[in-house]
Amino acid sequence: QVQLVESGGGLVQAGGSLRLSCATSGTIFNVITMGWYRQAPGKQRELVATMTTDGNTNYTDSVKGRFTISRDFKKNAVYLQMNSLKVEDTAVYYCAADNGWFDYWGQGTQVTVSS
Repeated sequence: QVQLVESGGGLVQAGGSLRLSCATSGTIFNVITMGWYRQAPGKQRELVATMTTDGNTNYTDSVKGRFTISRDFKKNAVYLQMNSLKVEDTAVYYCAADNGWFDYWGQGTQVTVSS
């Protein structure tokens, strides 16, 4: 019933930009945190960026100053503007939502950065 659907991934040259979007299909009640995680081949899934309902953000150090997270609270949507992309940003990016009771995950979208 409830789905998180990512879009906006693709192939981009190093130094370029992409904007990821995550839309909620159905209703998630009382969402607290939404954000983005990523997983590169052979590596653990890691946090990229999150935003809580009070606007507090958290970024992994490697993306600070380059990535910006934003939310549409009414739509339960979350976005990730990625600038100055590096090869090491290559990964599958997953959006996530938390309401204090359940965690919801999208299917992932591939981001590939070429040199």
